[in-house]
Amino acid sequence: MRRDLRKNKNIKYLIFLILIFIVLGVPSYIWTRKNVTTLAGRYNSPMSPVIMIPGSSASANRFDSLVKTINNQFGEHHSLLKMTVHTDGKITYTGKVRASDNQPFIVVGFENNKDGYSNIKKQAAWFNIAFNKLKQRYRFNTFNAFGHSNGGLIWTYFFEDYFDDSSISVNHMLTVGTPYNFEEKNTANRTQMLHELIKNRDKIPTDLTYYSIAGTQLYTDDGIVPLGSVDAGKYIYEGHIKRYTLITLTGSKAQHSDMIDNEQFINIFHQYIVGNGINQAPNKKVPKP
Repeated sequence: MRRDLRKNKNIKYLIFLILIFIVLGVPSYIWTRKNVTTLAGRYNSPMSPVIMIPGSSASANRFDSLVKTINNQFGEHHSLLKMTVHTDGKITYTGKVRASDNQPFIVVGFENNKDGYSNIKKQAAWFNIAFNKLKQRYRFNTFNAFGHSNGGLIWTYFFEDYFDDSSISVNHMLTVGTPYNFEEKNTANRTQMLHELIKNRDKIPTDLTYYSIAGTQLYTDDGIVPLGSVDAGKYIYEGHIKRYTLITLTGSKAQHSDMIDNEQFINIFHQYIVGNGINQAPNKKVPKP
């Protein structure tokens, strides 16, 4: 009798262990398979989007003309997806990515697109929401980054505070008129923002190639952002990433808001962001500004 009771107890214990294994093991197995599938899909993905962030007061429509110019001037057919992240984290979409497009332009704007140090931090957090949506949907393993004005600051905060996915790499980044020291002309007078960005620079991907463009319409600034403030980006990036280059634009359309229409800028953008550093002649004659 005791032997039967002991046997029944052992059988119940064995059944209990099997149930525990099923409860814990099956979800883990499903999670593992899902992540392996995602990584495999990302590894094999031919897509490498150009992700763009506009500056303060600008919407996700800010680069419509630039995308149209690139397509027309170089005879290309990049699709355009525009995302607006709202203050509650929800996202609205305009446009789409064609199934056959391996290098779409994706613009991420914000409902709260105001200037200011605290807002830039919020916008970086909102951008992270959009970036996570994009990587889940398209499973790309590489991308290029572009930011106009404060868009470059948002990229920098994103890299320092949120970008931690080792399965995705950023190849090239290009920014225009990014005020790393706000309105300060003298880099010896460092703002709190610049101090923090320098302090956390070790978190920025080291394999990044970065081209920072400054306008010099008035020889010292682009009409809004001082040359010294754009140049302050070197204290964040230079010596840490693979390559950092400061480029200055002069002449017609070198003013802060007009630079993305500047002929020299369009050629730089196409060479380093669309062409990944390969200089390609346009299929059409480049119009004079």
